[in-house]
Amino acid sequence: MTPQRPFDRRGLLFRQANRRDVIAGLATALALPGAAGGQPALPVVGYLGPESPEPFASRLAAFREGLAEAGFVEGRDVAIDFRWADGHYERLPGLARDLVARRVAVLAAPGGAPTALAAKAATATIPIVFEMGGDPVALGVVQDLARPRGNVTGVSSLSVEVSRKRLEFLHEAVPSAATMAVAYNPTSPTAPGQLRSLHEAAETLGVRLRTSPIGSEAEFEPVFAGAAGLRPAGLVFTSDPYFALRSRRLAALARRHAVPAVTQTRDFPLAGGLMSYGGDFTQTHRLAGLYAGRVLKGERPSDLPVQLVTKVELFVNLQAAAALGVTVPPGLLGSADTVIE
Repeated sequence: MTPQRPFDRRGLLFRQANRRDVIAGLATALALPGAAGGQPALPVVGYLGPESPEPFASRLAAFREGLAEAGFVEGRDVAIDFRWADGHYERLPGLARDLVARRVAVLAAPGGAPTALAAKAATATIPIVFEMGGDPVALGVVQDLARPRGNVTGVSSLSVEVSRKRLEFLHEAVPSAATMAVAYNPTSPTAPGQLRSLHEAAETLGVRLRTSPIGSEAEFEPVFAGAAGLRPAGLVFTSDPYFALRSRRLAALARRHAVPAVTQTRDFPLAGGLMSYGGDFTQTHRLAGLYAGRVLKGERPSDLPVQLVTKVELFVNLQAAAALGVTVPPGLLGSADTVIE
């Protein structure tokens, strides 16, 4: 008769622990997209965001709408892996490399030139779809609009090119202002070209410019205070996603300091600022989502011409004008796409 082995409590506990680990591992594996039933895993779009999800909500909704137009609904046909820079653009290159290491199917780079350039520097093989307001050829993002070549294509609007028009419109509203303040982002690759254009426009209009670099939100208040001291005041913001996504903050400061100001995005006058002139971000992000979907279907970026969105919107807030003591001329109101009364 074989003698019974003594009871080994440590061995029993070890076997129970191993069993729990196996069950947990199986549950995790089955929870992955496409793991059950032999279904293939969902393709992944890597989304490189220059800001954070909250201020990007409307643009992200438009991007998802474009993906859906191409037949890709998040969670059903495609997964989206997000990386957010939270306004710290110096983080974009590292975040882009992180998404490339994830081996995403498409790298979406909406939100301006810094995002597109960071994505391009991170990979020469993974397809990239950008969205920006500047000239992608001049910035070196693509070689040609009609034939982008390489792994990069996307959507561009005229927001950067029309910076001088913002100065002209503001001058119409405040014609007695001999000096206009200009706020720009010194880290933006489009800033030098915008400043040149603004100086040319200022010379034609016969006004002086006082330019102020802004590298953080802490510098908003001094810029508005300085502009308010010009009397009559006027403040022009260059095209930059950093400013566009802080429209509520800028509008609040414009009201507090009683400064007539103009930015690129409708979010500014909708929040109580005087006026805006720029491209429709909803449209450009929707088209970027549509292009990402087409790439997921197998089209090559080199075969997809860069889309130029030529529609530019002028928004004027008459309530803000009244509070500022500004009389908006009828000609300017007639040119406005939307007048907020």
